Amino acid sequence: MTITRRTLLAATAALAMATSFSTARAADVTLNIGYQPIVEPSRVPQADGTYEKATGAEINWQKFDGGADVIAAIASGSLDIGYVGSSPLAAAASRELPIEAIFVVGLISEAEALAVKSVEKPEDLVGKKIATPFVSTAHYSLLTALKHWNVDPKSVEILNLRPPEIAAAWERGDIEGAYVWDPVLAQLKKNGKVLATSADVADWGGPTFDAWIVSKKFAEEHPDVVTAFVKVTGDATAAYRANPDAWNATSPEAEKIARLTGAKQDEVPALLKGYIFPTLEEQAGEPLLGGGTVKAVADTSAFLLEQGKIPAALSDYKPYVSTRWVTDAAKLVN
Repeated sequence: MTITRRTLLAATAALAMATSFSTARAADVTLNIGYQPIVEPSRVPQADGTYEKATGAEINWQKFDGGADVIAAIASGSLDIGYVGSSPLAAAASRELPIEAIFVVGLISEAEALAVKSVEKPEDLVGKKIATPFVSTAHYSLLTALKHWNVDPKSVEILNLRPPEIAAAWERGDIEGAYVWDPVLAQLKKNGKVLATSADVADWGGPTFDAWIVSKKFAEEHPDVVTAFVKVTGDATAAYRANPDAWNATSPEAEKIARLTGAKQDEVPALLKGYIFPTLEEQAGEPLLGGGTVKAVADTSAFLLEQGKIPAALSDYKPYVSTRWVTDAAKLVN
């Protein structure tokens, strides 16, 4: 075909129209994200508006104090993407909620723990008031620890409190302990002692993690948005992993994380070290979304069933964990 000035102008106009239409479609997408005030790298692109730029969507960020609330919001249709721990994820999958895990944010180590006062050893927990957000990773870890110590959970007064409520109850002296995560954990540790961390619980057979999950309906309708979301999250993790020392107490990263989580800025570097953050390249491997995550969800579900926290467990949890999004995101270039 001979290219003339007229055909060139027509092609340019068609391209401009297509680009305009594509941009308009992206701008028409509203993405509802439920996050938790947890100290981790993706708080930085959240503060910077990077997710909005990468996805082209209008994002409605909603803060939640626990994974169970995030799951309830996704189930109601008010959230598209949510931040949850492995225990809420297992409970939701066991109820066959149409969701899937798309990115393992962090393997929980010392970022969650059982902080106590007037308690010296596990046996001293009997008769004490211990708080934790129910159906959370902390709740699962607390029950796992009690089982490891041969302490009957019924002998402990376990209270269902969200992190802000735990902080207030601790200060009033209403509770003797709490299994909770940072930054509230850091507050409790100032005048309490740690009886066990989630790193300990992992060694006892109860590993936990935090993950981003997505509504399958939203993912099917807007795959490019989900892929872009995962890419931004992976980039944030890569930036931290490449030079964690640069995320020091006076860094812009620490300031942004503190602003969105309520953590003290000078404590952010230490709080980040309470997790193991897998990179985007590691996500699809056998230890994580490629196999290990499915096993962890299945094992958690079996334990929750044993404890009477869910009505039934599934024979296969693979439909609730996906490697598609991290694989597609890894192909994108910055």
